[in-house]
Amino acid sequence: MPTEIIGLLRSKLTFKWPDGCETVIGARDLRMRCHCAQCVDEHTGEPLLDSGRVGQNIRAKNIRLVGQYGISIDWTESPCANIYTFRDLRALCDCDACKALRAQGKKPGGAS
Repeated sequence: MPTEIIGLLRSKLTFKWPDGCETVIGARDLRMRCHCAQCVDEHTGEPLLDSGRVGQNIRAKNIRLVGQYGISIDWTESPCANIYTFRDLRALCDCDACKALRAQGKKPGGAS
């Protein structure tokens, strides 16, 4: 679980992790990664979300915790029943330390 989430109405969201790493991702990029039933076909896994319909200026207008495993985001431009797990968010970390762990076959955040 992140120690801090920064990103309401910003172009990028930042997730600060207990080990000091920070995952930074563009709001639009994160919106495009949604796996809810409105965005991905539940049976085929095919994307339903048309990237051309997601504006460059999309922002997170509300971020809520979902249990101890993730967050739900209300976006400014599109209704969506999304949940982003902390595991998936942490996997997006692109810092040198996390890259080095992945190169060793380990997962960032202490899980292997």
